[in-house]
Amino acid sequence: MRIEARQLCKKFTRLVNDKDKKSRKEEFFAVDHVDIDACEGEILGVLGPNGAGKTTLLRMLGNLLEPGEGFVHIIDDQGERITDPIRIKSCIGYLSGNTRLYGRLSARELMHTIGEIYGMDDKSREARIDQIVEVLKMQDFVDNRIERLSTGQTQRANIARCLVHSPGIYIFDEPTLGLDILSSESIVNFMKSEKNEGRTVLYSTHYMEEAQYLCDRVIMMYKGRIIANASPGELMERTGTDNLRETFRSIIDSDEIKEAEEDGNA
Repeated sequence: MRIEARQLCKKFTRLVNDKDKKSRKEEFFAVDHVDIDACEGEILGVLGPNGAGKTTLLRMLGNLLEPGEGFVHIIDDQGERITDPIRIKSCIGYLSGNTRLYGRLSARELMHTIGEIYGMDDKSREARIDQIVEVLKMQDFVDNRIERLSTGQTQRANIARCLVHSPGIYIFDEPTLGLDILSSESIVNFMKSEKNEGRTVLYSTHYMEEAQYLCDRVIMMYKGRIIANASPGELMERTGTDNLRETFRSIIDSDEIKEAEEDGNA
């Protein structure tokens, strides 16, 4: 499965202070006319500073937020465009940074509940849960209550609930933020294994080094716009840098981006 998005826009309203310190409302583009193709068997990283529009973009791609303009299509393996909202949700496993889990359930009970919601039979559900426990290395805590888990264990339980129905597309918003090395490693290895199974993986991150190692392609966002879209190697070669952190700085400091900002403010 793959995602095709064209001319996505989303406006919000914010309060700004004038020179005389009076507040007024101002509309701004959180996402400004963005095109994206996320292909099957690809890990696509979404990079950028806070406020760049990453989360808003992912929420629109995941059909959790309606675009102000533009469209998002999910295209299955036969080339059919899926438009039914229920079918779309069944195709996507979405992890948000602010998702909260019910603490009194164990991770295993949570996965069983999600499997029942998606109509999985008992045998398929059990087999899938066993597979997830193995891949995410959850053996030591899968039967503990979620409220007793560490931050890293809770994040793995959170990811596990996204996997039960075997979606073709994963959208993860900051999946490794604040995790220890071992927890981050298990999540990174999971994304690599799902890519090798032909799944489509989109994820946002502030960790440029992680994206450089993991992603087949990255898009860099700045002030709601995509300012770069290529493989890490291509972007570093284009800018004459040797890591994505320097690459991003080089791109936003370029004359092309400065001219675009001036045009937008004109």
